[in-house]
Amino acid sequence: MKAALVIVALVMAVVAAITSCRGAMRGSAARHASDSASAAQAGQRPVAAARSSSEAQARILPFSGYDWVVKSSGNRVGPGPNYFSDSHDNVAVDAQGRLHLRITQRDGRWYCAEVISQRSFGYGTYRFYLDAAVDNVDPQVVLGMFTWSDAPAYSHREIDVEVSRWGRANNQNGQFVVQPYTRPDNIVRFQIPPGVDDSTHSFTWKPDSVFCQSLKGHHATPPETSFVIHQHIFTHGIPQAGGENARINLWLMAGHPPMDGQEIEVIVSKFEFVSRS
Repeated sequence: MKAALVIVALVMAVVAAITSCRGAMRGSAARHASDSASAAQAGQRPVAAARSSSEAQARILPFSGYDWVVKSSGNRVGPGPNYFSDSHDNVAVDAQGRLHLRITQRDGRWYCAEVISQRSFGYGTYRFYLDAAVDNVDPQVVLGMFTWSDAPAYSHREIDVEVSRWGRANNQNGQFVVQPYTRPDNIVRFQIPPGVDDSTHSFTWKPDSVFCQSLKGHHATPPETSFVIHQHIFTHGIPQAGGENARINLWLMAGHPPMDGQEIEVIVSKFEFVSRS
């Protein structure tokens, strides 16, 4: 009997380790698997309390000409799972109109940040301008710029540009994903180099393709090829548009504190959407 219990415990440990590794290497999909499960435990919809509660209760933040719901949770929810705060300490727009997302520690608890566009944009170009160097973010930190729908069709219509090393200090720090990541051609990893203090990250979503691009500096199109950090076009498994929202978040892998123990801030100077012509 004791031997059987030991075997069961070992099997469970191996499964847990495999799951953890998959989350570290393919974080965008693992993130939202935990999102739905954690939200269900908390009695919330997967996008967290800000969208499951009434508009009167949610904090609405104007940014770049659009209104955004600021995610807040009383319990740990996905992605992560983490605690998300709608405090001005975690999410704020400054006098220049720039969005500040912060991971902070209060009363022994780490709080993450996410904003969700009230508008559903559909096909077109989603462009995110960063006013922060992100090449050396803490290995536990994830910056996501993406689309997501609560409806499960087309893998929640999730298209990602993400900055993270997924818990591994020597990992590449950027990736483009069209979910599900399990399709061999649906994820591309790349390296954002040091010395890039501002950058532009975008994806152009069409019915038959998604073109992703990361650039040095703030540019809608690269002035020359040397400005291109990485770009890639996906042509298989492209989701149909319908009901998704643009989202920007800053969170911790598996809810673990930053490896350096420090709070972190990312500044998004502008979000831009150009509809499909």
